[in-house]
Amino acid sequence: MKSRRSLAEAAGRWSAHHRWAAVLLWLTFVVVTTVVGGFVQPAAPTPAELTNGEARRAEQILAGAGFELPAHEVVFVHSDTLTAQDGAFRAAVADTVKALTGTGAVDHVVSPLDPAGAAAVSADRHSALVQFEMKDGPLKAKEKVQPVLDAVGRAGAAHPGLRVEQFGEASFSRLYDDKLHTDYGNAELLSFPVTLGILLIAFGALVAALLPVLLALTTVIAAGGLLALTSQLVHVDQNGTSVMSLIGIAVGVDYSLFYIRRFREERALGHGTDAAVAAAAATSGHSIVVSGLTVIVSLAGLFLSGNGIFFGMASATIIVVAAAVLGSVTVLPAMLSLLGDRVDKGRLPFLNRARRTAGTGAAAAAADTAARPARGWGSVLAAVLRRPLAALLLCGGALTALAVPAFSLHTGEPGTGDLPARSLPILSTYDRIQEAFPGSGTPAKIVIRTDDPAAPEVTAAVERLRAAARTTEGLSGPVTFQSGGDGTVGIATVGLAGSGTDDASVAALRTLREKVVPETFGRVAGAEVAVGGTTAASVDSSDHLADAAPWVAGFVLVFTFFVMLFSFRSPVIAGLTLLLNLLSVGAAYGVVVVVFQHGWGEGLLGFTSTGAIASWVPLFLFVFLFGLSMDYHVFVVSRIREGHERGLTTARAIEEGVRSTAGVVTGAAIVMVAVAAVFGMLPQLSMKESGVGMSVAVLLDATLIRVVLLPAAMKLLGEWNWYTPRTLARAARDEAGAAAGAEDREPVASGV
Repeated sequence: MKSRRSLAEAAGRWSAHHRWAAVLLWLTFVVVTTVVGGFVQPAAPTPAELTNGEARRAEQILAGAGFELPAHEVVFVHSDTLTAQDGAFRAAVADTVKALTGTGAVDHVVSPLDPAGAAAVSADRHSALVQFEMKDGPLKAKEKVQPVLDAVGRAGAAHPGLRVEQFGEASFSRLYDDKLHTDYGNAELLSFPVTLGILLIAFGALVAALLPVLLALTTVIAAGGLLALTSQLVHVDQNGTSVMSLIGIAVGVDYSLFYIRRFREERALGHGTDAAVAAAAATSGHSIVVSGLTVIVSLAGLFLSGNGIFFGMASATIIVVAAAVLGSVTVLPAMLSLLGDRVDKGRLPFLNRARRTAGTGAAAAAADTAARPARGWGSVLAAVLRRPLAALLLCGGALTALAVPAFSLHTGEPGTGDLPARSLPILSTYDRIQEAFPGSGTPAKIVIRTDDPAAPEVTAAVERLRAAARTTEGLSGPVTFQSGGDGTVGIATVGLAGSGTDDASVAALRTLREKVVPETFGRVAGAEVAVGGTTAASVDSSDHLADAAPWVAGFVLVFTFFVMLFSFRSPVIAGLTLLLNLLSVGAAYGVVVVVFQHGWGEGLLGFTSTGAIASWVPLFLFVFLFGLSMDYHVFVVSRIREGHERGLTTARAIEEGVRSTAGVVTGAAIVMVAVAAVFGMLPQLSMKESGVGMSVAVLLDATLIRVVLLPAAMKLLGEWNWYTPRTLARAARDEAGAAAGAEDREPVASGV
């Protein structure tokens, strides 16, 4: 009787026997997806998909009327010596208005020299704002704003004694996206040589180190093409594509590392190339498939968030993880079969590897490479197993202390605070505008749907709003109003105090919604009113995600529990998995809060704290890290269980299992931490938060969790680790019966 082969083993054996076919199929897949995806313009989320609550309703009202919320822009005119009454100052303003109108790309230009824009002159009279709207909404306007920026630049050059600068939704988005594209491209380019360097140290051979990098590179390229296609169904923003690259590089390298390490270990045991590939496919390959599916389903929990940003991130990361799994179980075994011992070509003698001996030199070097980290952790593990309770209390207490700040975690949209002012000149313009005109850069937008936006009662509501802006704390003028679309919708804008996403802005928004709007547009009979804008989108999205987070977390926790339960037939192991994962994620949250929300890392990492964490970061970290931790956890616990099933005591099985997996887990974790750290060094605050959070969590997971807490807890639990409820006992016996037929297979080493 032959044991049933897993999908990974079947794929690995086929690829090893059809080497060139497997390689050509993979290359064809990469080329076709890239070419086809290149013909499709990736679809970005609509404004309504990017937010929730009342802000989404405002966007939906506009979309339903065919009236896209126009991109609001301002030109800041300032002089240290001249005032708005001086002729030179007024000439600069007039030339700016003329230049804007001449572009043909703007509407509703309001000059501070006109009565309608009189409120746009600062109290000291040294600054003024020319306000206007782009003819298109934010998504299209950012592609058409460059001629407007150029026109403003020419107007400023004609008046060298004054500062003439533009800021707004379209101009900032255009320059911000260009900055993101450049920074992420540089990070991706840097991450590959960093990863290659780590793998050279881990493998001691150039060819073995290049294989994971090449797989990760082709995986990211193929996923990018696929994402362009799937984005037509599930829209993806810049966050999704950026995180896709980070995850693709990390998991692609990690999965390859598991596979190649196992292949080299099998060669060290004297097995032939085909047998070594088969063993790696049956063990590490199977682990990769299980881990990949776990990560994919965990990431699918983001679809429960109800937010378009998370929908895009989920689809992007699911695609790249699926591509990494596919490549790892198909083209990788084919390449290993083609290369054989040549996988150790380009050896680095200065790393002091074991010398080659006839027939087994490369394998011996591989065994030595794998053993080094295990020897390094040996003394720590020995101490843990001697004093498991002390280790559990000490290490668990330290991680709990790290997690305490997480209870004060506060989320928000970083807005312009996502980049330091020195990285984009337009951010300095924003700061100057905020100093002279608080709230003018990111006004609230009040959307009203009524039969006639030009009716006297609507006009009266606008006048009451103007009066309120002059007398209500937190609000500021000028107030603008325009109608459009199908003729049933109007939009009023009013300035809010603060930066747009800070506490002052949130308080001003609350005042506007709860007091001012009911007393102005709320009096228009039969009207539907909703407040949108940057601040509203930030507040409403954060509130919505706070409500959705328990559902997403619950989905991930339940799924993880049942994966471990059916993998190991032990509710104790499954429950311990949840506790350890929660502890590592909680500790990572605590570090992120201290470093970014409280600003302890401002000097070291080069950022200015916004007092909040980007709204997408905590939920994404939770979902991804829970899935990713299964890589290491399944790998280690499977080896421990294997030893126990061979008749070892639980204590001895723990020691052998942790020691035998320490090398590959450490290597995989170093790669993941390094890649995340590269992205964590980007100037974007949200990417710093996600990169640092991921690095901390992976580092803790691969060290304190797997080498200290897991063995300590399992040592204390003893035989309870292997308790199997009656309902699962039959399945376990069936599995054992199937395994009994393994003698008919090619000889391979057992384990994951």
